[in-house]
Amino acid sequence: MRRLTLFPSLAILPLMALALIFTMSSAAQAHFQMVYTPDMLKMGTMDFKIVFSHPAESGHVMTMQKPEAFYVIHKGKKKDLLDTLKPIKWTSSTNSAEAFESTVKTRGGDYEFILVPAPYYEKSEDIYIQQITKVITNGDGVPSDWNEADGLKTEWVPYDRPYALYPGMTFRALLLSNGKPVANSEVEIEYMNYTPDMKNNKFAEKENITPPSDHFITMVHFTDANGVLTFTPPFAGWWGFCALGSGPDKTFKGKELSQDAVIWIQATSPK
Repeated sequence: MRRLTLFPSLAILPLMALALIFTMSSAAQAHFQMVYTPDMLKMGTMDFKIVFSHPAESGHVMTMQKPEAFYVIHKGKKKDLLDTLKPIKWTSSTNSAEAFESTVKTRGGDYEFILVPAPYYEKSEDIYIQQITKVITNGDGVPSDWNEADGLKTEWVPYDRPYALYPGMTFRALLLSNGKPVANSEVEIEYMNYTPDMKNNKFAEKENITPPSDHFITMVHFTDANGVLTFTPPFAGWWGFCALGSGPDKTFKGKELSQDAVIWIQATSPK
């Protein structure tokens, strides 16, 4: 849903126009960088699947190159995790492509997992996309540094703990670019509607919910005048937020670069 660059001329035949509309609809799917683990509220050995795809639709999986950086920040200390990455093939309802997995051991407090992927070339739009992604976990109920800015080129700084939300609770986060708030920034929001199958490296075959219309597949909000996004997840699960082009880098290899900030939250229903 980043932008559409194709426009039909008045002379196009009806059948060709229909084909073009279908193509544009497919191109409008939102890209989302995943750094997925089944439970953000866990301590001990944690498994992650790192996939660039369309999780709301079990859509096309984009081929990932080796990330520029993958690390975790815990109580102010940074630990490099690049050497933990192992290549895998991830499968959606449409295709399979290269992705990564990682296993990390955690203890008490917050763990901020940060991925800086290599820019991905989106041929249909003739641009590069780089989604700097943050996932925060906690396993012992003692928060530490979940609301810290981490000095990323662009990032989300939560105002509410992203792992401690009931459905219906409001989540707020500040969007930064080079440490400064980004006002009125377009943000795509998706629900992870196809639960990742950790054992078989694929999305589940059945959706969790049936959206009432295409408007609910990729929702669009904007940060306010202070750069703050406010969103209330209506039901349990993973929710992703992607601020389009919020980063300071605008070109890569002579082409336009959309440097996005992504954060994931998990809403959990009481048992």
